[in-house]
Amino acid sequence: MGNENAERIQTSILNRLEKKALVYLAKHQPVWMTSDILTYFGVAAAVFYAIFCWMAQYNVYYLWAASFCLVLNWYGDSLDGTLARVRETQRPKYGFFIDHSLDALTTCLFCIGLGLAPLMYLSIALFIMGGYLCMSIYTYLSTIVMGKFRLTYASLGPTEMRLIIIAVFILYMYFPMNDCTVEIFGHPWTVYDCLGALVAAGLFLIYIGSLAKDLSALAKIDPPKKFNEK
Repeated sequence: MGNENAERIQTSILNRLEKKALVYLAKHQPVWMTSDILTYFGVAAAVFYAIFCWMAQYNVYYLWAASFCLVLNWYGDSLDGTLARVRETQRPKYGFFIDHSLDALTTCLFCIGLGLAPLMYLSIALFIMGGYLCMSIYTYLSTIVMGKFRLTYASLGPTEMRLIIIAVFILYMYFPMNDCTVEIFGHPWTVYDCLGALVAAGLFLIYIGSLAKDLSALAKIDPPKKFNEK
């Protein structure tokens, strides 16, 4: 069961600016717009993002369309909760459940899209997906057990990650650097393959470090009990 009273930890670089923008957008939504519509709109945008990433194999400039889909995904995924809070129509349990269930799906679409695009191996993109999903599971467990819902790590949240992906897409479209390779595990890795592997490794390191820190804290809160043999 989700902990609707959990402390929300949001320390991303763009947090303040993003909050102001989202509140403004929420106040100017048409009456018929609902949080559910925005949520599903964000998922649909993620599906089209993956499709355009795949199409970029045939024309790299489809990555512009994929980047635009990331903006649309931000609009739906980030605005749905803000709209509910502005209108005071929150549904804490339902909202927590649907939002984060679909977040898992969109995360998979984001990472698979990276692998379908021509800039990195699919296996590396799946490595990133594994790290991100581990971080997501850790976040949800921490929400329930520790009462802390951490939305950002290393001052980066979902919005910053979308912007990083867009920046990488733009860089690849105009500076593919496909000839700059290094052989790793018997395969030629480009700069973008190496960058993806570093991101994935970073996610797993943050996961392991956060897990170890919280386990240490929980061991003090909930110490092992002595077994009394009868």
